Amino acid sequence: MKTRFNSYDIVCTISELQKLIGMRVNQVYDIDHRTYLIRFQRGEEKCVLLLESGNRIHTTAFEWPKNVTPSGFSMKMRKHLKNKRLESLSQIGVDRMIDLQFGSGDAAYHIILELYDRGNIVLTDYEMTILNILRPHTEGDKIRFAVKEKYPMDRAHQNTMPPIENIQEHLQNAKIGENLKKVLNPLLEFGSAVIDHVLLKSGFTLGCKIGKDFIVAEHMPKLILALEYANEMMDLARKNVSKGYIIQKKELKPTADNKEDFIYTNIEFHPFLFEQYKNYPYKEFDSFDVAVDEYFSTMEGQKLDLKALQQEREALKKLENVKKDHDQRLMNLEKTQELDKQKAELISRNQVLVDNAILAIQSALANQMAWPDIKMLLKEAASRGDPVASAIKLLKLEINHISLLLHDPYQDSDEESELKPMLIDIDLAHTAFGNARNYYNQKRSAAKKQQKTIESQDKALKSAEKKTKQTLKEVQAIHSINKLRKIYWFEKFYWFISSENYLVIGGRDQQQNELIVKRYLKSGDIYVHADLTGASSIVIKNPNNGPVPPKTLAEAGTMAIAYSIAWDAKVVAGAWWVNNDQVSKTAPTGEYLTTGSFMIRGKKNYLPPCQLVMGLGFLFRLEESSIERHKNERKVKIVDDESEHTDSLIEEDREIELIEDSEEDEQFENNLNPIQEESKADLIMEENKGENQDVSDEENNLSQFPDTQIRIDVSGSKVKLHIDNNQSRVTSKDDLDVIYLGDDKPVIINATNKQKNTEVKQKPLPKKENKEKTEIEPKKNDQIVLKRGQKGRLKKMKEKYKDQDEEDRRLSMQVLQSAGAAKEDKKKNKNKDPSGPKQQTKKKNTTKPASLPKNTQIVENIEEDTGPGPEVDMLDQLTGKPVVEDELLFAVPVIAPYSTVLNYKFKVKLTPGTGKRGKAAKTAMAVFMKDKEITSREKDLLKAVKEETIARNIPGKVKISAPQIQKLKK
Repeated sequence: MKTRFNSYDIVCTISELQKLIGMRVNQVYDIDHRTYLIRFQRGEEKCVLLLESGNRIHTTAFEWPKNVTPSGFSMKMRKHLKNKRLESLSQIGVDRMIDLQFGSGDAAYHIILELYDRGNIVLTDYEMTILNILRPHTEGDKIRFAVKEKYPMDRAHQNTMPPIENIQEHLQNAKIGENLKKVLNPLLEFGSAVIDHVLLKSGFTLGCKIGKDFIVAEHMPKLILALEYANEMMDLARKNVSKGYIIQKKELKPTADNKEDFIYTNIEFHPFLFEQYKNYPYKEFDSFDVAVDEYFSTMEGQKLDLKALQQEREALKKLENVKKDHDQRLMNLEKTQELDKQKAELISRNQVLVDNAILAIQSALANQMAWPDIKMLLKEAASRGDPVASAIKLLKLEINHISLLLHDPYQDSDEESELKPMLIDIDLAHTAFGNARNYYNQKRSAAKKQQKTIESQDKALKSAEKKTKQTLKEVQAIHSINKLRKIYWFEKFYWFISSENYLVIGGRDQQQNELIVKRYLKSGDIYVHADLTGASSIVIKNPNNGPVPPKTLAEAGTMAIAYSIAWDAKVVAGAWWVNNDQVSKTAPTGEYLTTGSFMIRGKKNYLPPCQLVMGLGFLFRLEESSIERHKNERKVKIVDDESEHTDSLIEEDREIELIEDSEEDEQFENNLNPIQEESKADLIMEENKGENQDVSDEENNLSQFPDTQIRIDVSGSKVKLHIDNNQSRVTSKDDLDVIYLGDDKPVIINATNKQKNTEVKQKPLPKKENKEKTEIEPKKNDQIVLKRGQKGRLKKMKEKYKDQDEEDRRLSMQVLQSAGAAKEDKKKNKNKDPSGPKQQTKKKNTTKPASLPKNTQIVENIEEDTGPGPEVDMLDQLTGKPVVEDELLFAVPVIAPYSTVLNYKFKVKLTPGTGKRGKAAKTAMAVFMKDKEITSREKDLLKAVKEETIARNIPGKVKISAPQIQKLKK
């Protein structure tokens, strides 16, 4: 299979890629350590150029998976090439090196792509001084490829072929029988495919040998004409855009029914239909560039096809081996019967001789002769011509046997007897007649085995054929599933879909934590974290910008704790959450934040401690027609009041005091865990301060907490707490309820003294200083730190807009439809609020950014490519509860809090333990495969999932729990 460009390919692709000249570099990405993408743009026209060190260069329409974080080489290219225009794209000499020049004059930069040997990509400035190099190395003693060294442009070959005299000399010095193409290829810059083509066109055979098919003195003029034709082909390729051809190979696809079926696999790509590939099947394209892109983009699919083909061949080979094994067994049994019959007949015909031999050996043993002495005695007797001693060829006294060479005594010298002389083992414990009977018995036993084998042959072959057909069917099913399998963008992270249909993602390491916040944390999203070593940064995607229900927050908190040190330590802990606008990458003056670290501004909302119980389950991708059936299986559950139906809202920054107290409250306080006790202590301390806190009137008059019967009425000057006793409620110890409002302040409610529609007075509380702030905010009077280049830009702006007043600026912003005016209005409205900026109540999931100090700078995202937003429709395509009527496309393994996967059809419980992740994944698959309700389609989908894909998201060493799991382990 062809994997790299030759000289002719390079000439053709450079001619076609001239269309990129004049386009500007928009962005640079890396696919792996040697493959890079350069995105070009000119007005509305966009194009992506792919460069692979040592192999290829072409434009691509295929969506290649980019690296999560750009490599150092990518960042260097971005720094120097971004927004630069591609000025030229040319071949260096006639060698397999391509020079891409970006920018002109002293601001020019070059990318040199080497497509030979191990390959290389070199970034240089306008003087060809190396700024960065993919593979630093040294050629010989003088040429050194490293940063700050000059790139040697003069080492490239300048001529496609040497003088004819040199070629003739090399051919004359070549060994007789050597391949002509092998001698010519190092001398010429055409590529092996062109050489084969021109040789065939000139009348030479493919693979002709020097001294046999090619005589130098005789065939040299014909070779010169062929080489001139090759030169003409190169010149034509430099002037015109070539067509593209993918050469294919026809593979016979084995089937259990012995029907002929074929698949076509790509083996070569070329800009010309060469003579040697004229009889091959091929696909033609309008341009060579498109053909190369198609060839490499379908290579992975081809590998899957070939893998499936190999598995099918192995299955049919097993069936063939079963048939051969049966035939061989029958043949051996027939031979055994014939052999035993002949041995028995020879013993019968030589009965006297056999009996005398048995008697002689038994006599010697009875006289207690040593075994070596018996051998010497037989040798002496045989030398004297004793017939009995001559017949005994071998003593096997350790098993009480001797070997006799017996002939047919009734054989005439003129006729050939069916009984040929044979060495036969004789048992000394039996007479000649007894030995003959034993051989006849063995013959009868072999005949019975043969009959049984023949009888069972049909049954065994049918079973083997059935098993083979099933294997072929499974291979095809898994192959089609793998082709349909879509890798979702969030699968590179820790992820799950919550019980209420929110996508939750978390970083595997510091780089992914950084990426999740920078690229995927959008307006309305929630950031969840835990104050533990190794805790992942969790983001709850909230595309609707509505309030996120408490259950989803709790599940995200469980995920944050599970992927931390708490899992291995088996420690129960709690997480916290904040709004997206509270998370910043801006450090205080004089400090810096490491990769994966962030500043949290404002209050942290602490979640109750969560149990370390995760679940492994499977989601199934539904076909479009089956999605409607599972539309609302994951939704927010709301408890409705009989009189009023209100939306579920989460109150924030609202602290209330309940007047009713009792002895049960005191008893409950003694049973609180340390986190709850600490929170209650904060509440009491705030009550003692006795300062007033204004409550914003802009909030809803009636708020209802989901999963409880508590509603807060803020319509009047007092906050009223309504408790509904008629509906079922969740009871806690001592029949008390603990609820968390806003900043995790526990509100204790005495359940025994609850009365319906009881009004509870509120004592205004001051807003306390935020102790949970991760870093100290810098003072307002600190000096503003400007980025590099900002000072100059500000000076220019000041000069440009010095005559413009505030009204002119506002009108111009409205005309331009800029966001500036909207932000200004928000600021004005904020300052007009009588409660003041500090006393305003923050609403959850608002798009308003957090208020930052004057010297705080917002770090812009390095990546311009914002990740795809998780649409609710996309999540609705996945279900954990498939039904028989559903059409399923593929299965996706998911690790989530156990409460999330509780309703899934296939799930197991994971808790901290000692089992390895790979073994846990195998055990889970065994559990799912033994499920009595599993369908054949579901079984195929689960088999198509690789075990390493299942195991990669398991938190650590685990104990796996499921019904009847002990039987499976045994």
